[in-house]
Amino acid sequence: MSPVVPPVSVVVPASTSNLGPGFDALGLALGLYLRADVTAITDDGHGDVRCTFVGPLPPGDNLIVTGFQAVRTALGVGPVPSVEATIHCDIPPCAGLGSSAAALVAGGRLAALVMEGVTDALLIDVITQVEGHPDNVAAAILGGLVAGCVTASGHVVAVASRWPESVRLVIATPSAALLTRTARAVLPQQVSRADAVFNVQRVALLMQAVATGRTEVLREAFGDRLHQHYRASLVPGLETVLALDAPGMLGAFLSGAGPSVAVCVEGDPAPVIGALRALYASIDPAVAIRVADIHQPASSTPLALSHR
Repeated sequence: MSPVVPPVSVVVPASTSNLGPGFDALGLALGLYLRADVTAITDDGHGDVRCTFVGPLPPGDNLIVTGFQAVRTALGVGPVPSVEATIHCDIPPCAGLGSSAAALVAGGRLAALVMEGVTDALLIDVITQVEGHPDNVAAAILGGLVAGCVTASGHVVAVASRWPESVRLVIATPSAALLTRTARAVLPQQVSRADAVFNVQRVALLMQAVATGRTEVLREAFGDRLHQHYRASLVPGLETVLALDAPGMLGAFLSGAGPSVAVCVEGDPAPVIGALRALYASIDPAVAIRVADIHQPASSTPLALSHR
């Protein structure tokens, strides 16, 4: 295979997940991005990935490298070219906005430049195995609103569709980061049947509301009993934001494991931004508030992927 000659860039969106009731199943791609500008591809057979970060270094291991090597291992390929890239990232780390999934997917996309057989379906399978759940991964790869599950054989089935164009997200990100493993540690091992039914009902309502444009029912559809209540002690102000009512607001949910909280808005987001700033003034004055559009899927019709 002849390696791609720079310049070429890999762009991967941020994502929010769960959307209230869809724990580890629903993801939504956001218009915040990680971009890897490839500066060199060297046919040395080493398969190294060398990253130059513009801005602060991400915490922990370089997950771009992890994603690249996970794909290489999955394909079972031998010597491959090495890649050098400059990394620009608008996605805050440890914020519940899919930064780890975006980095892993970026590594997989870089692998596709120097390896054959890297499909979206394979990427979703491989990166989900690293992440442990398909929600952020599938959203980062497919775009739009994504529902995904892991089959008994370990493969992922994911379906992506467009999000209503009129609905944007206002995202409040507290100044203190929250590790996913910390947020998962507070969750119970078992839940009641009543709580499970509560969430199943609202996932169904949420998907139908999006499919039919019934945005007025989103507040109820974002209801959850599986994770948000348990994480409230880790996310100051969470319960107050979830109960917030401001002009144009359609509902709110904890973004992924947090600490970011996403508010769905139709129309002018200014009233919601003002309400959030007032709410956080005494809780966390350093909170970052951003308006995010949705990174829609490339196809205008629902896209289903299953790796076999």
